[in-house]
Amino acid sequence: MSTGQAGNGANGNGSSAFDMRHNSRTLYDGNDRAGARAMMKGTGFTDEDLRKPIIGIANTWIETMPCNLNLRRTAKYIKEGIRAAGGTPMEFNTIAISDGVTMGTEGMKTSLISREVIADSVELVGRGHMFDAIVGLGACDKTLPGLAMGLVRLNVPSILIYGGSILPGHFKGEEVDIRSVYEAIGANAAGKMSDADLKALEDVACPGAGACGGQYTANTMAMAMEFLGLSPLGSASPPAVDPRKDEVGRKAGALIMDVLRRNVRPREILTRDAFENAIAAVCASGGSTNSVLHLIALARETGVELNIDDFNIISKNTPLICNLFPSGKYAAADLDAAGGTPVLAKRLGDAGLLHGEAPTATGETFAEEAQGAQETKGQDVVLTVEKPIKATGGLNILKGNICPDGAVVKLFGYEPTHFRGRARVFDSETSASEAVLHRQIVDGDIVVIRYEGPKGGPGMQEMLGITAALIGQGLGGSVALITDGRFSGATKGLMIGHVAPEAQVGGPIAAIREGDTIVIDVDNRRLDVELDDAELRHRMEQWKAPAPRYTEGVMAKYYAMVQQANEGAITKPKLD
Repeated sequence: MSTGQAGNGANGNGSSAFDMRHNSRTLYDGNDRAGARAMMKGTGFTDEDLRKPIIGIANTWIETMPCNLNLRRTAKYIKEGIRAAGGTPMEFNTIAISDGVTMGTEGMKTSLISREVIADSVELVGRGHMFDAIVGLGACDKTLPGLAMGLVRLNVPSILIYGGSILPGHFKGEEVDIRSVYEAIGANAAGKMSDADLKALEDVACPGAGACGGQYTANTMAMAMEFLGLSPLGSASPPAVDPRKDEVGRKAGALIMDVLRRNVRPREILTRDAFENAIAAVCASGGSTNSVLHLIALARETGVELNIDDFNIISKNTPLICNLFPSGKYAAADLDAAGGTPVLAKRLGDAGLLHGEAPTATGETFAEEAQGAQETKGQDVVLTVEKPIKATGGLNILKGNICPDGAVVKLFGYEPTHFRGRARVFDSETSASEAVLHRQIVDGDIVVIRYEGPKGGPGMQEMLGITAALIGQGLGGSVALITDGRFSGATKGLMIGHVAPEAQVGGPIAAIREGDTIVIDVDNRRLDVELDDAELRHRMEQWKAPAPRYTEGVMAKYYAMVQQANEGAITKPKLD
């Protein structure tokens, strides 16, 4: 199977046009391939089917969460579009882990690891079954970056389609979602919400299929894939249960056949300009801190030079203009009602904040796609560049003697940008969570959670349970948190994650002791503990790395290969 190439081949009829069966011909043509054809006939395919281009549909459907629950239906319409355009679809499945379900348990450590497993499995099936093109179909957080990483490795004509956001629930006249439930857990523990109200909220917060309903990681990455050019602009906006999603599927089926005909590969689309467009969209929309991990990881797969400092540069020049959950007023479904992601693209493009000439899978430039935006009159979900929520973007990269290689915080504009407080140190998410739920954290504290990084966890688990509980207890403006783990896109407040290097590998966060004074200075992009270099060195000379928490299986494999958060927490095998 050819990978990393975008060259033309003969089509078998004496023409120099690109052979749309550039891979599948090897698997299904000729007398010596009768065995392969016999196997496929056992699954219902005909000779005519096998003479057409074979299009893989990498589906992340799973029944363990609402996020991906509708993807079988979407796949059905993608198949219809492929068949109508002259191709033969073959669907295959890979995994997904629900952050919202596993949050606060040992199961949460599997979430980021699943990104690598998704990428590996898509690559393996693609190499083995030699698809001519692939449609990636994802929803929950790690599925879209995992699919994209696998598609880049294969580098066959490909697109990504997002299953869509969940609709918001309604509780006491307000829109609610899964974040609301986690915040309510904290309020309930603090005696601010009754058990009956918590149960009533739980019952209505997730009303059906679709990924978490704010500008959390799933919707952030879906938007990023559109701004990267791998997904058609506007295709992600319709909610999962909206009937328009069926037409998104049909059009995706037709589009992948056109992408194959034009022989457009992911590596041609994923340029440096494309990544800068995606980062600008994240910054302007108040998107998830997880985007830093995922975009760096995808850039590493693509060979594009991108580092953590690039996010600061783009964020400083990109205003925050989307009024979306978790810190804003509206759900993702409201962005769709306002005109969807094309409205944001046009706003930023018209202001000269995007690379308009960046290519996309549709064949149009990004600027040409954005010109099709249809904004709903009177909407106030996407504001203007001239009158933003905040003059700079939501993402901020901090450095200092706690995090010499960087840390990430997302700010909406109301949080304190300077905070000096007492360190409350915990060597696991579980022990920190117990302290929060038992009301042991008070005003002025800075909660430090370590040994939860890429290796320490392993898996760099999210901490929405803790951050939401602090908000629910009314401590959102008077307590901060730092960790070498990561956060849900639903997290809000002065919560700093991705501290690199992590404690497990001897990062300075391992030297912090209970009662130390920590200073957070967002304006100057600093995160420091008030200790001199000599004291930090002395403490680290006494430090010993804890034993790995897992010594076999997938968790141990991940521990052995994973890189630090500032490298996207990618896995990198040693080949010597």
